[in-house]
Amino acid sequence: MGTLVDRALRIAVASAAAPGAVRFTERQLYYELCRVLGPWHRAPRRPAFTVAPTVRYPDFRAALCRLGDVPGLLPAAAPPVPGAGRHTPEPDLFDYGLPRLLVCESHDIARMLRANGLPMESACPMFSAAELPLAPGVVEMLARAEGATVYLLHDASPWGLTFPQRLPGLTGLPDGTRVVPLGLRPRQAGSLHLTHGRATTRTVAPPSPTLRLAHAEQRWLERDRFAEVAAVRPASLLRTVHRLVRDVRTRRRPGGVRRARETGFLSWPTR
Repeated sequence: MGTLVDRALRIAVASAAAPGAVRFTERQLYYELCRVLGPWHRAPRRPAFTVAPTVRYPDFRAALCRLGDVPGLLPAAAPPVPGAGRHTPEPDLFDYGLPRLLVCESHDIARMLRANGLPMESACPMFSAAELPLAPGVVEMLARAEGATVYLLHDASPWGLTFPQRLPGLTGLPDGTRVVPLGLRPRQAGSLHLTHGRATTRTVAPPSPTLRLAHAEQRWLERDRFAEVAAVRPASLLRTVHRLVRDVRTRRRPGGVRRARETGFLSWPTR
């Protein structure tokens, strides 16, 4: 088993960094290894389903230690510092309006997006929940921009689905700021056939009152399942987040399910 996992991990490293030289987290590499060992992501989008892990995390960690240095793998994160945006090297930026901002439930995902230059490319600062509250200067920038939007990126889990209703307790926002959850939702995880985890204790919490779950999604959660944003292919995550925070509309092109899957997950049809 060790030899098989070692070979698959080398393939997963190359796949996680493609195309080009995408930076990725350890969790993202783990899920890429699961895809290499069980390529369910190549199955048709319907019927929707998620899959159990194809390798135990301790076995992945052991193989990772044997592999040595991994190009593109982000180092372990330093403890997050609250006050997102407070330490900007250009304080005069606070004199401008800020039309959009992204908050990730996962600190590692926020680090990954920043490491790949997405905030600059998308003209959208990206922080994690652990870095909240927002610095007063950032809140003032949101207030200066009419119709500012705060996007949220969270896991498909009972706790993740409550992220929108928990946000006001984490940071202050100007009146009139739109809060837009991008996902991940159970139905989106099912469309991509992501690897799911299982909660060790029953943690099904009531979702946000503004979030309506389909019966199948609620049943999925009641089985103590969850899917992390980290389970999405790194390149797909970057493309999708950029497109959604910039409100870029893509034209449908022929090419079947594979082409659709490569464009991302958060804007896929839900019916």
